[in-house]
Amino acid sequence: MFGQDIGIDLGTASVLVYLKGKGIVLKEPSVVAVDKNTDKVLQVGSEAQRMLGRTPGNIVAIRPLKDGVISDYDTTERMIKYFLGKVVKKGIFKPRVIICVPSGVTDVEERAVIDAGVQAGASRVHLIEEPIAAAIGVGIDISQPVGSMVVDMGGGTSDVAVISLGGIVVSESIKVAGDKFDEAIVKYIRKKYNIVIGERTAENMKIKIGCVYKRDDNPAMEVKGRSLVSGLPKTITVSSDEMLNALSETASMVVDTVKSVIENTPPELVGDISNRGIVLTGGGALIYGMDKLIEFETGIQTYVAEDAEYCVALGTGQALDNIKLLQNYSGSKRRRQR
Repeated sequence: MFGQDIGIDLGTASVLVYLKGKGIVLKEPSVVAVDKNTDKVLQVGSEAQRMLGRTPGNIVAIRPLKDGVISDYDTTERMIKYFLGKVVKKGIFKPRVIICVPSGVTDVEERAVIDAGVQAGASRVHLIEEPIAAAIGVGIDISQPVGSMVVDMGGGTSDVAVISLGGIVVSESIKVAGDKFDEAIVKYIRKKYNIVIGERTAENMKIKIGCVYKRDDNPAMEVKGRSLVSGLPKTITVSSDEMLNALSETASMVVDTVKSVIENTPPELVGDISNRGIVLTGGGALIYGMDKLIEFETGIQTYVAEDAEYCVALGTGQALDNIKLLQNYSGSKRRRQR
């Protein structure tokens, strides 16, 4: 057997690896713990994430991707190399790798991703835009002359795209996604309660009681943080209605982007989208009410894809079956209207 084929969903929040013939074999947080004194990588993934906010002075836990692109090249390279080492059998042949990138990625950022993959041990690196991979993962036949709309919400970016005939017709990518929702929660709790909470606490709140559309049950949870007044630990109870207030402004940015893409879409394709609906993918799409909010604001039926977190990785894996088509996928970026 020659080199293995691997698909990587290189996300701001997590990395998913698809191994041809086996499916998704790895899902780990995009975090690397490094000893600053020796520049040695101590932990990668879940173990490194546990260190966030808890490290001594000589250890730093790094998220090497920010807003969907590489912000720390060397650390990203080491992270990819670590994950490839976990899933690739040792042999004389290097794997071929497909890596997902946001639809708004620049040529410089593309080159950084390719170089990081090659340096990490890939024989060749192909790129595929996240909305294309998400659409394939959902099961949409993107080769047909029919308009399909995908909203892929990850940790760092939200990509909104209309796809037809194997390419992106119109798209916009904004740096507003899961991480920005976490930041909005931190700011809200600080402003309203004079309490500082960590990003992991904010993420937990988002998952358990977060919403962008009013919930009938209005669940609540206890939250522990540090009081800005006394400097001591303090526990408060936060409701889902409060989360709606905290997240509404951030959510409206995603909705405005969806509306903007629709406004710039050719009428025939808008008609297709009205009939077929809007599909949401990515972990950010799982926040309660995102589908309801977009449907309310656009009047177009909107639904969250099954296995939304894995659609991009699954689509990347399926693209491995016909790598030649990736030339068409990557070329779609040049046809994109902004």
